[in-house]
Amino acid sequence: MINIDPDIVQRIKVAGLFVLELYRVTTGTMLSLFIPQSCGDEICSLQQNYENSDGYHQTVLYWNMFSFITFFMYYLVELRREEWCIKYLDIDNDKPDNCLKQIIVTYPELDKKMDRLNLIYYRTLLFNCGVYTINLGLTGKLIKDGYHSSSTLSCFTSFTLLVLMKLYSSLEVARDSIKNDKMSSAFMKEFVSHNVIDSDYLANKEKENLIDNEQGPTIIITDQLDKINPNPELIPKPDALQMEKIECIIEEPEIEETI
Repeated sequence: MINIDPDIVQRIKVAGLFVLELYRVTTGTMLSLFIPQSCGDEICSLQQNYENSDGYHQTVLYWNMFSFITFFMYYLVELRREEWCIKYLDIDNDKPDNCLKQIIVTYPELDKKMDRLNLIYYRTLLFNCGVYTINLGLTGKLIKDGYHSSSTLSCFTSFTLLVLMKLYSSLEVARDSIKNDKMSSAFMKEFVSHNVIDSDYLANKEKENLIDNEQGPTIIITDQLDKINPNPELIPKPDALQMEKIECIIEEPEIEETI
């Protein structure tokens, strides 16, 4: 069996996720090109959106390009940070996530580099968020002027939501890394396994058991009747039941007299 270096596996995962995110970032920043707009009675093509000579449209297009460049710079910092994590750090599921803080202090050069990468990553991300916010504001007016149909609004919503989800996830990673002095990955996410019974369910189950014990066997009889006949209308009422009388005749044994 071939043993693959875990670092190579992590690099492949990061590269694959980066390609997927690059697609949604391209469509989410170059909104003036990919959002359906009105060209008379038809929807403008990508070439028509690019060659639109309107002054405001050109301004929005240039800002879309600038926003894409800032995203690209932000991704370079993020990938550099991920590469450093793969090279100098590792993942051990048997230890808590916050144990790195106690371990890395014994390696001052790594500790300083980690803090520096986290700070650069956080500041680059904030700058990118500001540029993208302006990008959305400029594109909003462009959509209002060139609105064609509901597809215009739906595409704008879907494209921007994908990018906003990425930015929100990255902000959570950056803030957590700086606050707790750790190196959380912005690409590789751990799956959550539900391995215990919910505490609320156990509490409700315990209450039901207490009620059953207080009411006694009546509840058990009702449950048995429901299993026999699930329709309560067909269960005979107690006053309708006919009790049969059983007569017991006891014969006295004959005693023979003995002389």
